[in-house]
Amino acid sequence: MFIQTLPLADENVMQFQPGRQVLPTGSIRFDDAEEGRARSPLAARLFDIPGVKAVELGEDSITITKVPEADKGPLWIQLKPMVLAAVMDHYMTGMAVLNSASQDAEENYSPEDRKIVVSIKELVEERVRPQLQEDGGDVSFKTYDPADGTVTLEMDSTGLSTPAFGTQIKIENTLKHFVPEVSRVKFDRMQREAEQNGSDRPGLNTPEADAIRILLETRINPAIAAHGGYITLIDIQESTAFVEMSGGCQGCGMADATLKQGVEVEIKREVPVIERVLDVTDHAGGANPYYVGY
Repeated sequence: MFIQTLPLADENVMQFQPGRQVLPTGSIRFDDAEEGRARSPLAARLFDIPGVKAVELGEDSITITKVPEADKGPLWIQLKPMVLAAVMDHYMTGMAVLNSASQDAEENYSPEDRKIVVSIKELVEERVRPQLQEDGGDVSFKTYDPADGTVTLEMDSTGLSTPAFGTQIKIENTLKHFVPEVSRVKFDRMQREAEQNGSDRPGLNTPEADAIRILLETRINPAIAAHGGYITLIDIQESTAFVEMSGGCQGCGMADATLKQGVEVEIKREVPVIERVLDVTDHAGGANPYYVGY
């Protein structure tokens, strides 16, 4: 994920462009931190950063207003890395930009776009999801961007008996066929409740864990997606990172080589305090390994 930054005329305001949809249409500004936290998981992360005064969410941008330096506010050189990390961390979790109550109301869509969204939701719930659940996975609607016809779905492919990549192509073709306005379908990973909570795994609530998750989502998982694989950070304990391999990587005969020669090397390079990366995957339960071996 590459986020562009754009300084504005006001030296205390900066725009961040994540390269993906933020809101389907329009914009929402939060000058009150409590309101922002109540209505938007993304705004909540941003308001947790010391020095953030206001957050405005647009269709493809996030505008941050900081506390002025005259009022003992931070410099952008201090604040910008924390904002970038918060935005990447939010998109990595797969959570919605607005909370479910705001999104269910679909108040940000025009009447015409709202009809399209309803059609997409009905198609996902009535045709796509039942088939995926029968095969051990799950999927749900997340957002629709009327500007370019992009639909974003949350998908859990951990239990699929078929390659996740092929399943995603079938889902995309189905949506395009029944809803002509859809031009593209993107897939975010559906997070399990235990992964989102992490209360029993304090190692997940550390800067090291954030750095590893960003590495997995931006560099490692895209590289193994063609094999239908996905790697998740399970925990960090002292200098050891524990990961789980799913999809085509679960039970794959090359899983150990992938871990030791690729994943572990990248993680240790990115997060030097990590000395070991251990795989906790139940490879015997892999239903569709990419490479079986002999």
